[in-house]
Amino acid sequence: MKDKKKLSLWELYLTKEIGIEFKSCLYFFAFLFFYCVYRVCLGIYDASILHMTELIFACYIIGYIQVYFLWNFDEADKLGLKEAFGMIGCTAVYCIISYVFNWFAKDLLVTLLFAAYILLVYFCVYLIYKYKRKIDDKKLNEDLKFFQTSHQKSE
Repeated sequence: MKDKKKLSLWELYLTKEIGIEFKSCLYFFAFLFFYCVYRVCLGIYDASILHMTELIFACYIIGYIQVYFLWNFDEADKLGLKEAFGMIGCTAVYCIISYVFNWFAKDLLVTLLFAAYILLVYFCVYLIYKYKRKIDDKKLNEDLKFFQTSHQKSE
């Protein structure tokens, strides 16, 4: 008989897909913010739907690469060489895409600022996941203590 407490392949897959969905949207909105600030600084008060489409597709593709090939580096316990490689590699891909698709008028300075911004976003997301795990651990420990206390009282 199958162990009901173990996650099925479907549940594992679904968990990864939900994570990719969340990550893609998070990065899309963070990068869209940079893009919109860039446009406002130029005195342009609208954003290209084509650029936004390219950006969301890039976020999804890179999200899949992050999760399935690059060790989900932004959710790592510690930042090491492997995670830094993932962050720098994905940043380079975003910058190449931004340059090829002319998001920043092929301005190298803006593209370099975008790269710095992406690295900052990756670091912030890493910290968010790190502290969320600590909070989740604390909550699980509290729940365990409560369960043990209530279980001992019922005996």
